Amino acid sequence: MHEVKYISSTQNPLVKKVLLLKEKSRERKKTGLFVLEGKRELELAQKAEYQFETVLFCEQFLTVHEIDRLKTCFDPRVLISISREVYEKIAYRDTTEGLLAVGKTKPHVLESLRMKTQNPLILIAQAPEKPGNIGALLRTADAADLDAVIIADPKTDLYNPNIIRSSIGCLFSRNVVTATTEELIEFLRDKKINSYCAALTASVDYTTVDYNGATAIVVGTEDTGLTGSWLKSATQNIIIPMEGKIDSMNVSVSAAILIFEAKRQRRK
Repeated sequence: MHEVKYISSTQNPLVKKVLLLKEKSRERKKTGLFVLEGKRELELAQKAEYQFETVLFCEQFLTVHEIDRLKTCFDPRVLISISREVYEKIAYRDTTEGLLAVGKTKPHVLESLRMKTQNPLILIAQAPEKPGNIGALLRTADAADLDAVIIADPKTDLYNPNIIRSSIGCLFSRNVVTATTEELIEFLRDKKINSYCAALTASVDYTTVDYNGATAIVVGTEDTGLTGSWLKSATQNIIIPMEGKIDSMNVSVSAAILIFEAKRQRRK
């Protein structure tokens, strides 16, 4: 029977390792490890069969029942109890849930993508830079139960703590891959998936398009939109009519409008 290890010093090597994994994308890529925080996030990652190197918990923020459940779900050699001082040093959130974990990343390559249906609805986002926007896109994808989310030409790694936090763990609940624009255009062509690209020019009202076939909704950044490669290869460019003074919305808002129009049509 293994006793749960206890760490009280903020200078402990594991504490420094956790901080490094949170702060440095290069460290995450080199080690194949990442840090997640929160009860819901850990539960979603478990359901997605992620493997965990370490699970850290602060007893002061957890109930006896929650601690017992951790001991049931994880090998005691994986569990580490930490002091409040250590927890406050490594915790990212202002709210206190008392739970963090170091998990092993998964490959998110296009070759691994498996659709659940012959008539998929997927979201493609080209080069989103802000982790918060990526997290919001993943939450929208989860709400709509999309078949896949694809990040084209990624600017940040998927295991950035801000993405995990802003997605509320939806990174783990969705089918998420990354690829280049060129790879994706070829993929869509090979799979006979229609691509509808959000664009300001040469576009039709998004409500006039039929999304009942195999569909990819493609969105770009708020600043520059989609590149020419996407606009030229699109089945149809689409636009959300603007009635105010601006000509664009937050990418996650735009994506949600387009996705739920497609879902509405598919419910008929």
